[in-house]
Order: sequence, then C-alpha cells, then structure tokens
Amino acid sequence: MCEVCGCGHDHSERRRPVPGIGPQVKPVGRLPLARKRAESTGQGDLHYGHGPAGTEVPGLSQQQVIEIGADIMARNDCHAERNRAQFAAMGVLALNLVSSPGSGKTTLLVETIARLRARYPIAVIEGDQQTSNDAERIRATGAPALQINTGKGCHLDAAMVEQALDRLSLPERGVLFIENVGNLVCPAGFDLGEAHKVVVLSVTEGEDKPLKYPDMFAAADVMLLNKVDLLPHLRFDLAACCEHARRVNPAIRILPVSAWSGEGMDAWLDWIAQGLAARAIG
Repeated sequence: MCEVCGCGHDHSERRRPVPGIGPQVKPVGRLPLARKRAESTGQGDLHYGHGPAGTEVPGLSQQQVIEIGADIMARNDCHAERNRAQFAAMGVLALNLVSSPGSGKTTLLVETIARLRARYPIAVIEGDQQTSNDAERIRATGAPALQINTGKGCHLDAAMVEQALDRLSLPERGVLFIENVGNLVCPAGFDLGEAHKVVVLSVTEGEDKPLKYPDMFAAADVMLLNKVDLLPHLRFDLAACCEHARRVNPAIRILPVSAWSGEGMDAWLDWIAQGLAARAIG
C-alpha cells in the first residue's frame, strides 16, 4: 500500500456520507502531532480510519497526512482538468473502469468493444503494474490500445493519462475506456478527467464488497455486476449485494452483465450510447 503516494489522502471533499460505515470526515484546522493510534472495537479489533485523515501513516501526524494528500490531489486535479478539456473538445466519452483483480474487467471490455466497434470509434488505455498482456488482448480486437505500467504504483493518475494521450489518438465522438489497475482502494480518489467511474464487481467476490470498500462504490456512477452466468453455481446473495451498494451510494446504477452469456450487455451498451448522446448535446 503506497500510503505516501496518495492512498492516505483526505477524501473529505469527495466521499459521500455513508451512514453507519466508516468515519464521517470533516474539514479540520491545525492538529497537534499525534501518535499512530487505532481505535478498538468491542471485539478488540483495531480501526485506523477514525481520525480526520481517514487513515494512519507511521511517523506522520493526521495534519501532515491531510496536507500531503491535499497537495497530491491538487496536482492530480490540474492534469485531470486538462484531460477533461481534451475529451470535451473531441466529443469523447471517457469511462474509468475500476475493480479488484480477477473481476473479469478485461474480458468484459473485449466483448464490449466487439459489440460497439461498428457503431463508434473506440480507444483504450490499460493500466497494470507490469506486462502488456491486457493491451495485447485489446489490440487483438482491432481497437487501438496503450499500456501504462505503473511499476510499484497501485493506480493510474491523471498525469499518466495525460502522457498517454500524447501517444494515443483520441476516438473523436467515440469512447475512451480507461481500464485502471486492479485495486478497489486507491483509484477511488483519483480523478483522471473521466465522465464516469464504472466499478466492476464479480459475483465470485462476495456480496459485501461495497461495504468493505465503500469509497470506490461511492465514487462510481455505475456498478457492473459481472459473471452473472455463474450465479446458479454460487452462494451469492444478489439482493444483498445491491442493497449494500445502494447503502453506500443510493444513486448508483446497477447493471448485471455476463460477457460469456451476453446477459445484460444490451443494457450496458445502451447506457454508453446515452452517455455519448448526452456528450454530443452538451
């Protein structure tokens, strides 16, 4: 976990209130130097997220964590605004796909491209720590793709995307998919200039993921509930999963999908088409 590169940033202006889940972070003034400290629950468990910064970093006070995070995010937001301006000028709908590893995000993206390519120009930015495997899978569909390897980094940031845009032609009046590094924590806080964050959750992961990683589901506009073709073979409570996601983010749109069976793909593609139409009008 790269705490000093952004994982420990202040989410106070970005996080939507989540009743009963995590701290309700409020802006604070100068804080005294504090020891690394966890609050204990009734069972003796430890929770390091109840301070004003929402996390703890060894050797740093809560105020220092907040200030470092604010500085990182301010720099990121400058790049994000430039990216957003490029997307708007070209009529591009940019979607930031986020998930944990193994959610089936790339397979879903390949199927999405196969169904959309005849209708819209498409380009893809792929994010992984290492390898260009996913970019090669995308290129095999005929869509242009650029791989970003983050090394030890656990997420894409807006500066990386801005550099990628120097090398990848934007699909005018089309869709740019940005497949983020598999991680349900850090990508939640980083604006890449996208129109929407789309979180992909596989039914093999467990229905309580929205409660375990609320920041990600609060930041997303859409949850693609993936691999629903496997539901007959799993003990997965679909209704509970949807309730958990909406408890974190009442406005989130939930679309059950399967790249293998094709279930739900039409609704997903319709949502993309609506986004493109709205972009054209805007």
